[in-house]
Amino acid sequence: MAINNRTYKAYLPILFAAFLLAINSCNIIKRKDDPGKKRVARVFDTYLYQTDIEGVVPKGTKQADSIKIMNDYLTRWMQQQVIVHQATNNLDPKQIDFTRQIEDYKNSLIIYEYEKELVKEKLDTNIAETEINDYYDKNKKDFQLKDDIVKIIYVKVPKKVTGQEKLRSWINSNDIKDREKLATFCNQNATNYFLNDNVWLMFDDVLKEVPIETANQDIFLQNNNNRIVQIADTDNTYYLGIKGYMVKNSISPISFEKDNIKKILLNKRKMDLVEKMKLNSFEEAQVHNNVELYK
Repeated sequence: MAINNRTYKAYLPILFAAFLLAINSCNIIKRKDDPGKKRVARVFDTYLYQTDIEGVVPKGTKQADSIKIMNDYLTRWMQQQVIVHQATNNLDPKQIDFTRQIEDYKNSLIIYEYEKELVKEKLDTNIAETEINDYYDKNKKDFQLKDDIVKIIYVKVPKKVTGQEKLRSWINSNDIKDREKLATFCNQNATNYFLNDNVWLMFDDVLKEVPIETANQDIFLQNNNNRIVQIADTDNTYYLGIKGYMVKNSISPISFEKDNIKKILLNKRKMDLVEKMKLNSFEEAQVHNNVELYK
């Protein structure tokens, strides 16, 4: 399901950091030597000092690894500075003037941080059930299952454990006392179990736990709905009570989509909040004559 949001904003800090890293590759450029600092390397009139390489090697790194990391870093730095020197001497000054790009990136990052703080302070994260239900009802066509889902009770027990003959009846029962007996048995004897049959699970995830071999999942689920599948291997016995299922390409139930709908609604609120802030800020600036367009 495609969600139309401004995910590009999430990459602004990364892009800005990458850009600064590129600029800072010449950043350790010292056109004039600083006698007060300990030199590590030189390329033409560009110097690398001891203070510039602090933190290159993570603390706790073995000596042999430290030497390799540092040698690799110094080699890359010197090779890079040679190319930077060559490029600087062969390109037109206008071609290496990144003032405007830096300013654009800086502004984008400032706006991103401001929007992030605005969302943190002003965004109402409480989503009412009626809002979720309303969105689901209006957009059901967008909630098509891509995989089979199931409601199950699952128990994995070592073969040597006694009292397993009662498991099938407990799994089948909806009686509270039987469910309590099942939970007690699982806590004491099972190596793995899942007892909440009100929750939808991906059937593929269930198959990772239960060694079921089936060529057609849909037929298997249809034939075993409201039944207990019992399988044994060398050491364990697996009990799988299938309490309900829905096959892929059908409309996903709202209980399965609730968290996803919350994310969609929150994202829409974020976008609306940010757009409202932009509009209000611009209108206020106009009212106070802080915005003017010259002819």
